Amino acid sequence: VQLVESGGGLVQPGGSLRLSCEVSGKDNSIVALNWYRQLPGNTRDWVAVITEGGAARTEDSVKGRFTVSGDVRKRLLYLDMNNLTPEDTGVYYCNAHGLAPGADYWGQGTQVTVSS
Repeated sequence: VQLVESGGGLVQPGGSLRLSCEVSGKDNSIVALNWYRQLPGNTRDWVAVITEGGAARTEDSVKGRFTVSGDVRKRLLYLDMNNLTPEDTGVYYCNAHGLAPGADYWGQGTQVTVSS
C-alpha cells in the first residue's frame, strides 16, 4: 500500500492550503484515513480522521480551521486548512489504518510552512 501526499508549501499567516492524499495498493481491510502532523521538536500527533462509515473528526486545537474530507473506499483524503498560523508549520502525514495485522501505512509527508 502506498500513500502519496500533496499540496504542502509556503503560505502567509492567515492563508489557506489544501492537502491531498491518494492511497493505492491492495489492502481491503483499510477502514480509516488519518492526517497526522509533526511540528518542529514535537512528536507526530493526530490531526483528523475519516472512517469507512463516513464519520469525520478533527483534533480540538484545529477545529474550526481545519476540515477533513474524503472517501475511504475511493482511497482519497483531503485536509482543508484555513487561517493558518506559524504554529501550524510542520510535516503533515497521511495514514491508512486497517483491521488486518500490521495494516498501518504512512505517506512520506508534505511540508507546510506558514511564514511571512
